Amino acid sequence: MRDRHGSASLIGSLRPWLRLLDRRRGRLLAGAALLGLTLASAIGLLALSGWFITATGLTGLLLAAGVAASLDVYVPGGGIRFFAVSRTVSRYLERLYNHDTVLRLLADLRARLFGVLAELDGHALSRRRASDWLNRLTADIDTLDSLYLRLLAPAGVGLLAILALAGFLAIWAPTVGLVSGAWLLAGWCWLTLGQARLGMAASRRQVDDLEALRARLVEQLQGLAELEAYGSLAAHRRQLEEVEARLYRDQRRLGARVALGNALAALFVGLGALLALWLAAQAFGAGRLSGPLMVMMPLAMLAMSEALASLPAAFTWLGATRGAAERLNALEARARTPMAAEAPEAAPPSRQSTALSASLSSVSLRYPGALTPALAEVSFTLAPGERVALCGASGAGKSSVAALLLRQLVPEGGEVLLDGQPLAAWPEAALRERVAALTQRIDLFDDSLAANLRLAAPEADDEALWQALAWVELEAWAMSLPSGLATRVGEGGRRLSGGQARRLALARLWLRDPGLVLLDEPFAGLDAGTVSRLAPRLDAWLAGRSVIFLVHQLDGGPFDPPGVQRRLTLVEGRLERYTC
Repeated sequence: MRDRHGSASLIGSLRPWLRLLDRRRGRLLAGAALLGLTLASAIGLLALSGWFITATGLTGLLLAAGVAASLDVYVPGGGIRFFAVSRTVSRYLERLYNHDTVLRLLADLRARLFGVLAELDGHALSRRRASDWLNRLTADIDTLDSLYLRLLAPAGVGLLAILALAGFLAIWAPTVGLVSGAWLLAGWCWLTLGQARLGMAASRRQVDDLEALRARLVEQLQGLAELEAYGSLAAHRRQLEEVEARLYRDQRRLGARVALGNALAALFVGLGALLALWLAAQAFGAGRLSGPLMVMMPLAMLAMSEALASLPAAFTWLGATRGAAERLNALEARARTPMAAEAPEAAPPSRQSTALSASLSSVSLRYPGALTPALAEVSFTLAPGERVALCGASGAGKSSVAALLLRQLVPEGGEVLLDGQPLAAWPEAALRERVAALTQRIDLFDDSLAANLRLAAPEADDEALWQALAWVELEAWAMSLPSGLATRVGEGGRRLSGGQARRLALARLWLRDPGLVLLDEPFAGLDAGTVSRLAPRLDAWLAGRSVIFLVHQLDGGPFDPPGVQRRLTLVEGRLERYTC
């Protein structure tokens, strides 16, 4: 179902994330039980205290009037102490346990979303900035974490508490229990469904406008010089101010609706207590109810404020949770679409040969919003064990060919085969194991040398890592470091020089055992002497593997890739007949 605005229904939007929560059903139920125990202790404490104080007072009056009367003060006194202690202890345990559960849920949510982002192709990733994807991974997930702790658990426990209290009061006075329970149930419905409807549109806009504000602010900071030079800074600031004005309007609107919900929660509880007192007083006058029980009933109703007080704010902002879920659902759908469009029923890829063949047949590719195609009817075949140099100027389409073979992009037309099988038929793990790439961009994490090397071979021991470093002439340098392989490289490898980072990437490649290797200017940033020593080693390592070199041109110098057997040239996304 879809609502009148064309977006998915609330349940449909939240269903995938509810399924994810269901994986930790045991912890969620235990947390809800602790929440219920805290609420029951609060109701029991106030109700029993009211009964005990009234019973004590009446007993004292009877004794003062000379009437023989007795009251066991130890049982109710012990009950009051029990509820006081259990309320404190259960509150502490509930906060500790439920916040630990929420942290676990956040880890589940982020792991799931990170997996979705990893499956997105280059088309999808290029549509947004890295900061936008970071916002999905942080802000949207942080919004979703309220699904259990602020929405489901308090509302569910509050509903059960209303039913339980109504049944409890009905034991002594059925009319009080039924009428008061119905009144509180009506209040619960308004504080959840009514408040959610009141705040749905504004809270959804808040999340979208916050994202727009971040994006425009980043644009202004990054492009300040250009905006100033072209006289557009004032207009850009006005757009920023318009987004801020919308945010402030919605914040004021939502604040007013939360305040209304809080006032109605107090009103429902207060009128419920008054209603219970009136009905209980009638029963007392008719002799069907004792004085202490008459006082206990409205006090028990007053204790329900603890169950209802948190609902207005949480459900007024339900639209933000819904909006975050819809954006993340759209990401998941986008991640599934490219492969689904191309995934045929195929036999498992062949694993018999070390070197893999590759074939592009009439492949076309266009990036979103581009005026011209990145690739147009490109066809070539790479035989097992062959080395091909794919030449072309920047923007000619070399990186697009590599992205297609790595399945980071899906062609708009044509077919890509790997080892005689459609590329879409390859399992992800097998593809990443048998196809390796060294691109211009070197991805290094703020971790140790060993951890960055083991990205290529998680099972490699220290001896293999030292061999890899020796292969790229980094062994002596690494041994001179105080921490050796445990030395951290810094965020993005900032503690390394460009040449060291490049050689570390080559060492990581050496630890792999692929059948097809894509090398984009493998010796970029290295001096001629280092290249002259590393090129023969790379040549020997590539023996028996299929290789595609991505280069600007071949000029016979020391930087030329070794052992090239065939040369192809790309010009504006088309293969030319002449070679480079």
